[in-house]
Order: sequence, then C-alpha cells, then structure tokens
Amino acid sequence: MNGIALTRREFLSSGGALVVSFVLCPRAAAQAGETATRSAEAKLPGSLDKFPMLDSWIRIGADGSVTVFTGKGELGQGIRTALQQIAAEQLAVPFASIAMITADTQRTPNEGYTSGSNSMKDSGTAILNAAAQVRELLVAEASRRLGVAADQLVARDGAVHAPGGKRVGYGELVAGQALHVRAEVQSRFKDAGTRTVMGKPVQRVDIPAKVTGGVAYVQDLRLPGMVHARIVRPPQFGAKLKSLDPGIAEGMPGVMKIVRDGSFVAVVAEKEFQAIRAMRALSDRAVWDVGALPPADVYAQLLQLGSEDKVIHERNGASLGAMTHEATFRRPYQLHGSIGPSCGVALYREGKLEVWTHGQGVFPLRAAIAEMLKMAPDTVHCIHMEGAGCYGHNGADDAAADAALLARALPGTPVRVQWMREEEHSWEPFGPAMVTKVRAALDRSGRISAWEYDVWSNTHSTRPGKAGNLAAGSLVAVPFAPAPAAPIPQPEGGGDRNAIPLYAFASARVTSRFIPTMPLRVSALRGLGAYMNVFSIESFMDELAAAAKADPVEFRLRHLEDGRARDVVAKAAQRFGWTSYRRERDRGRGFAFARYKNLGAYCAIAMEVEVVRETGEIRVGRIACAVDSGDVVNPDGIRNQIEGGVVQSLSWTMYEAVTWDARRITSRDWGRYPIVRFPAVPASLDVDIIDRPMQPFLGTGEAAQGPASAALANAVADAVGVRVRDIPLNPARVKALLGA
Repeated sequence: MNGIALTRREFLSSGGALVVSFVLCPRAAAQAGETATRSAEAKLPGSLDKFPMLDSWIRIGADGSVTVFTGKGELGQGIRTALQQIAAEQLAVPFASIAMITADTQRTPNEGYTSGSNSMKDSGTAILNAAAQVRELLVAEASRRLGVAADQLVARDGAVHAPGGKRVGYGELVAGQALHVRAEVQSRFKDAGTRTVMGKPVQRVDIPAKVTGGVAYVQDLRLPGMVHARIVRPPQFGAKLKSLDPGIAEGMPGVMKIVRDGSFVAVVAEKEFQAIRAMRALSDRAVWDVGALPPADVYAQLLQLGSEDKVIHERNGASLGAMTHEATFRRPYQLHGSIGPSCGVALYREGKLEVWTHGQGVFPLRAAIAEMLKMAPDTVHCIHMEGAGCYGHNGADDAAADAALLARALPGTPVRVQWMREEEHSWEPFGPAMVTKVRAALDRSGRISAWEYDVWSNTHSTRPGKAGNLAAGSLVAVPFAPAPAAPIPQPEGGGDRNAIPLYAFASARVTSRFIPTMPLRVSALRGLGAYMNVFSIESFMDELAAAAKADPVEFRLRHLEDGRARDVVAKAAQRFGWTSYRRERDRGRGFAFARYKNLGAYCAIAMEVEVVRETGEIRVGRIACAVDSGDVVNPDGIRNQIEGGVVQSLSWTMYEAVTWDARRITSRDWGRYPIVRFPAVPASLDVDIIDRPMQPFLGTGEAAQGPASAALANAVADAVGVRVRDIPLNPARVKALLGA
C-alpha cells in the first residue's frame, strides 16, 4: 500500500485531530476508475511516479486542517517554505494553515536523498499535481452536495463557495470519509495569472527559530534524561585500535559508560564537557595502527591510478584533428565546512530505535543503521531535523550512526553525539580532488571547430544505504566493507557532471576517467563535479575567446543554440553593463555560464575584481547574475540560493584546500582551513530572475557554484593578465604567477 498510515502515537502527537480524506462523488469515482488503467501505464509527474496515492502527500482533517508530506528535508535551501507555497496555492488555503511534515521514515514518502537540486523537480512537482487534484476533487464533491455545477464553484480559504453565499468547508466535505486515490497523469492547475502565494516572496518558515534562540537545528535538540557522548577518533580514517587504557577515564566525574566495539571507542557522560574531558583522557591512552596518507602531489597520483574510461559525449569525433589550444586544471580536496559540526541524537527502547538526524537521506540512513545494528529496518525510525550547515554528504550520517550505536548500549536513555570541529574537518567525506584537460581548435571564422575534454575523478557519492559507508560501520569489531565505488551515470553524472558543454561545437569528444581507488575518504560536495567542470570549461572558453579576438560574451552566444541559455547570458551581461564597462589598472571583468547538469537551472554571472599585485589578494567588486529556474515559487528563495552559492563558490575558489601530513589531516580548524570572511564578500551582488510560469521546476541550489568560480578566474585574467588554472586562487599562488 502506497498510502501512509499514522500510528496511534503519531495521531495523538498531532493534537488529536481526526485525519481523514474525502470521497469522490459517483461520477468522479467512475472517471477515476476509467483513467486508472491509463494512468497505471503512464509516468506520473515527479515523485508521484513512485508514490501515486494522493494521501501520501496531502491529508485534510475533519476540522479542515491540512497536512502536507514531503520526503525531502530542509537543509537551509528554503524548500519547506516553497513546498508549502505550492500546496497553499493549489489547495486554495491560507499559507499559514498548512502543517508541513518533512523527511521521516514513518510518515513521509521515501524520496531518497535531498540532493542534486532535485527537491522542486521531484517533491515540488508531486505536491503541485497532488494539491491541484485534491482541490478539483473537493470541488466535485461540493458540486454534488450543493447541487451546483462545478464550474460555478470557487475554492477559496479552505472552503468551496457557490453563488449566493453558500459555502462548504473542506472539513465538512471529508468528515467521516476516507480516500486512497491514485493521482492522474495531468492536473488542472490554477491559472498563473490568478496566483496569490506562488511566485510571491513569502518569508521562510525556518528562519524565526534561528534568530530567536529556538530549536532550529538538531544541535539544539534536548530530550528528557538525555546524556552526552564523544567518540575517540583515530589519527586518520582507516586506522585500527591496537590498545587502550580506559582506567583514568572510567573514574572521571559524570562518566556513565565507556563503549568499545573493535576500533569504535566512545565515552558517555551526564554532561557534555564531562564527555569531552573523558574523551581527551582516553585519546591520550589509545594506540593506533595507521597507514600512509597520499603524497603531497596528489594530482600526479590521481593520473597514475587506474581509471575506468568512458566516452560520454561524441560528435563528429573522427574529425577532431590537430588541436591548437590546450590547458590542464586542478581542484584540491575540499571540505563541506559546515559552520555547526555534525550531530545525532538516538533513543533505543523496547527493541526499537529512534534517530534524529540532519542527514540528507533518512530512508537510506535507516537501511545503513539497521544493517550495522542487525535490526529490522521497520524497527529503526529516522527523523530529519535541520543541521547548522550541510552542502552535501558531510558528517551528519556518521554522527547519527555514532548515536545509534551508543543508544543501543544504554537502553531507555537518549544519547546525543556532537562532533568537535577537528572531527568534522578530519573525518567528514571530502569533496574529491580532480584533474581536467581540455584541447580545442578554432576555425578561420573564430568558431570552435573541435573540442576534446577529459576529467579524472574519484566517486562523488559514498552516501549511506550500506553500513560500510558509515564511519562507525568501518570501525566495529566485525567491520562492514564499504560499497564499491561507482560513477553516477549520465545525464546527471558525478565527477563528469557538466563535463559535456551546452555549447554547439562542430566536433567534440568528452571522456570520463573514473578512478575507483580513493586516496582519501570522499563523497558528495555541493554540485559534485559540476563546480570543477564548469570552472574548467568556462575558463577555457575565455582563453579561446581571447585567441579568436572576440568579446567573451559574444563568443559564448555564437556557440549557444538554446534560447533560454542565450536569455540568461544576455540578461547577466545587461545587468552588469558589460558593453559599457571601462577598465582600470588591476581591475577586470569576467563572465561565465552553465546550465546545471545540462537539465537544471540556467545561470550566468558577470563579475568585477581588483587584484592587489603586492600581495596577490583578490577583491571581489560587483557581481550580476541571471537565473532561469523555470516556474518561480519564491523569488526570495531563488535569490538566497544564488547569492549563497556565489559566496560559497568564491570561498572554495579563493581559499579552500584540505591539507595533510604523513599521519593525519592537518586542516583541522578554521585557521588552517580558511573560508571567506565578511570583509571579503562581494561589494554588491544582484540577481535577476527570469520567470517561466507553468514551466517545470528546475531547482536552484547548485546552479551558481560553477559559473561563479570561472567568472572569478576570468576576471583575474582580465585584470592582470594571469591565468590561474589551479584552485584555490589564493594570494600566494596569484602573487607567484604575477612574479613569474
């Protein structure tokens, strides 16, 4: 059964409201029956295709209350607000009247991971269609009851209104009746011109608690009787515990239990700082068997490791011929750099486990924890709470697994595991190091006649789903092997995401060189390989434009056939004032464009920078962005995502790189892993949104990172004539190139 049944406990915790649905009038029921066979074979929109029953997404109580369910989690991207806007618009109910239930393994559809800028495409599309169909069914039932033609009725403010003042509330229409109805392939949406909630800048529902000291994050969660735990970490991932002397730690104040399972060692205490002190005492008395970390020149190692090569794009490849321009680009290992270190809370009682987590996939996490603890998946309940920072697969799942393992050792007691800063920086899965090589030729007209692109990368996803993908799962006495590293197939791709240019080249070949061996632990960092591939492609496009003696914007437009791509390029250039720009000494402008995954949002960015020659410092001035995310639900939300994506990309591109020595990761704090600080943010950042009403949602969260990085590098080259192809473009690297 695809519908979601509330347990008695969930029913009571929701305030005791009767959660029922509504019944179709006989004619509508007959129509539903007639279309069921057609619908069964047709692909339903978004995540409705996996969960086609309307009550998987929307429930209406006898009191008229509306509850909307999504398998996606709020990660700071504002998705909770946008989904609530969609439901409010299509159901014709006040925005504030909707209760949103996000990713929860007992209550919501299993939508996998909240990743890849797919929440609007998957969950937003499902809720859009489900809500529209629920509204039409309510109107059909009201028509039957009131004896008024459906086209004479209007759904508004949680009721169906008839001419003459008659009305019937949604609660009355559903009272005492239930429905489990399959969604239709097509929905009858409200006309875009009549919208009152969608397309409007509604304030985000997740913000108030964050600015008033409320419970906003899982890090804030406090349960009655909760205790605190810390993990004794090895010097490096993969190390094994040789010996441990727990004597001193066992007698320290507040210590309740020291838990050891193979190389997994933790201390549980009544108070948090007691756990920290005991953990430090245990760490001093732990002896580890460690291996060798990669050599300093990790790029050479990546190129020497065996790769699985696959041509992912080819066009007239036989005519590639001699290339006249080539370049190599390099990206280091980078951190998620979540401002709040990862946290997990778990409670084990009566053979069942509850886990509160900020991981990106509660259902895959449930499977991994169940395997690790040898429990049935239906006895593990994972509940998503927002975390103080995300940006991909950081330490959230590992912290949840730590808490789950310790909760089982202390039945009936909630256990909170809060990672420390040095843990987060050393143990989270890093964004993979990458190498790209690009070669191209120009014809006499200044067009690219041949293009060849190669990308070397490890996997970009070791997300849980299997116990071996959890840090704790690799440390227990009988360790679980991680799932074999595998590439993410096109069209979305992993390391080769956005490796296929959207430009129209006469001849082209793109080769993904997937490296199964991982020198360091890696997984998904926001945007995956798109950030590096767009950086490489768009940097090289500027180099080719210079070789062709063409304006960078005009050069891109001559190779773009996609009308929406051309629109965002033109809009960003116009907003920036590209054609009227006047250069000054050591100041320059840069431009870049991409469509995320070649199937998501379009984004173009123009940027001005100043380079301080004496220090190599880059100062970012004006930035103008244009974005096309399809149908706009919350324009402020889109601007938030583009602005945040640009600033994060500038941080990656100017400052960030993981470092290590022979024994351990050395970039263990903000001093040794610098990120962008407030004085270095852009002087101004404008975002123009191209709205496409009634067009599919494209997602926005990862659209800006690639274009921002390349626009920066292109602006530096324009300002001082130095092309930086290795990330980060930090002052030392820029100064060295200026002096070369």
